[in-house]
Amino acid sequence: MEMRGIMGGFYKISEWIMRLSVTNVLWAICSIPFWFFVFSALFLPTSEQGSTIGMLYVAIAVSPFTLFPATAAMFTVARKWVMGEVDVPLFKTFFRGYKENFLQSMLGGLLYAVLFAIMVVDLTVYRSEPSMQLISFLFIGFLFILIVSLFNFFSMLVHYHMKTFQLLKNAVLITIGRPFRSIGTLAMAIVVLMASWKFTFLFPFFTGSVIAFLSYWNFNLIYQKMQAQAEKLAAAEAEQASNDESEDETSDIVTGKK
Repeated sequence: MEMRGIMGGFYKISEWIMRLSVTNVLWAICSIPFWFFVFSALFLPTSEQGSTIGMLYVAIAVSPFTLFPATAAMFTVARKWVMGEVDVPLFKTFFRGYKENFLQSMLGGLLYAVLFAIMVVDLTVYRSEPSMQLISFLFIGFLFILIVSLFNFFSMLVHYHMKTFQLLKNAVLITIGRPFRSIGTLAMAIVVLMASWKFTFLFPFFTGSVIAFLSYWNFNLIYQKMQAQAEKLAAAEAEQASNDESEDETSDIVTGKK
């Protein structure tokens, strides 16, 4: 029996808290090596800047084998929620997504890891040189595209059956082709991260799953709009073909052709 009123509202809220927290914890556990090196870098003394950068590079190196498959699994669950399947079994859905998308997420992660490493090096070099700080803003723009395309990559990975290169290419094209949606995705992620920075208990329980849900929700809006445009174009082409066929039949009647 479904509860209604205030108690029903509290029950639904508690359900969503459970869904988001369980999924986030699973994601964090499956990517423990990555987070170990990240937090090791964050808690090193500021005097050991070289060690901090080294730890971050190690974190980037292990991310394709830990963080990326775990994130793909989390997006698998988020996709179910956005598509209206809110009562799916969390453990089963998560680990099925982990298994099914492991290879492609790892391959995509290898490319993204290399690109992020290059970005870190370039930003470090250019920002340290006063005469080249303007160029650093260009790389910040590239970094923005890279981050949002990463969200789109995971969304497309769990939604489409495509080869890895096609997923990567289309993720970048959607990011560039839908700039307002891309800005919206990044803005929502930043808001969640800022809230998590202020209320640190959000990190282990909600940050990742909330960002995944919002990112896929935004991607799904893009997908629905693209699908509607494709259907409209197909209908217009079918109507045009029907009109052309009618004109040909009329012409045959006039000329007496059989």
